[in-house]
Amino acid sequence: MELNDAQLLRYSRHILLPEVGVDGQARMAGASVLIVGAGGLGCPVALYLGAAGVGRLVLADGDTVDLTNLQRQIGHATASIGVNKAESLAASVRAINPEIDVRALPDTLDGDALHAVVATVDLVIDASDNFATRHAVNRACVARKKPLVSGAAIGFFGQVAVYQPGHGDGPCYHCLFPDAAGEPEVRCAEAGVFAPLVGVVGAMQATEALKLVAGVGETLTGRLLLWDALRAEVRVMKVPRDPACPVCGPAAAQAG
Repeated sequence: MELNDAQLLRYSRHILLPEVGVDGQARMAGASVLIVGAGGLGCPVALYLGAAGVGRLVLADGDTVDLTNLQRQIGHATASIGVNKAESLAASVRAINPEIDVRALPDTLDGDALHAVVATVDLVIDASDNFATRHAVNRACVARKKPLVSGAAIGFFGQVAVYQPGHGDGPCYHCLFPDAAGEPEVRCAEAGVFAPLVGVVGAMQATEALKLVAGVGETLTGRLLLWDALRAEVRVMKVPRDPACPVCGPAAAQAG
């Protein structure tokens, strides 16, 4: 994809980076990304990807903006209370960069609808806040062989990982976090969340996504980054693939 003069100026600070350059920026402009969740993580992810010039963004969220969201969900304004989050965030992204294609899906994606959307994009970012959605997104990405950038944040603790189905022997989300039905799930409404934490984790997800679509650097594929904001400590652990994983293992491939 060839960049015009206005794009060369808008993205000049990226283009000055030898690792990115014109070619890397052109790859961003030609990329399409699905962001599942337009809340605390989805807001910084979408704003950074939109500002960076990713050509097509699809934002999916069936929830509406609530007053309690505004402490951390920086893509929404007080005037957006009651508005669907995907539509509110899409408007914020367009205000930053009106030249990219931003599509809002005001629904909770699942089943065939989720698989259909995943099939149309180059990369998926899981910015959801519940295990059921994370596992559904992971299954769709494995089935469609799409890279997945996953993030989570609660309290003062966050994590980021990248999964690339069919790329080497790396794990999928289920390999690290098996689907354990019936286990209690802690959410922000019960445990709270430190406002800048979701910004840090979301920015890390955006960083990994941009590296993937631009084809630069080394990603977190096969590794899990853990961030303790209270102690300002970071750990990065290698994570193996589960050979018996029912989602990405040999048995799952034969069943598919």
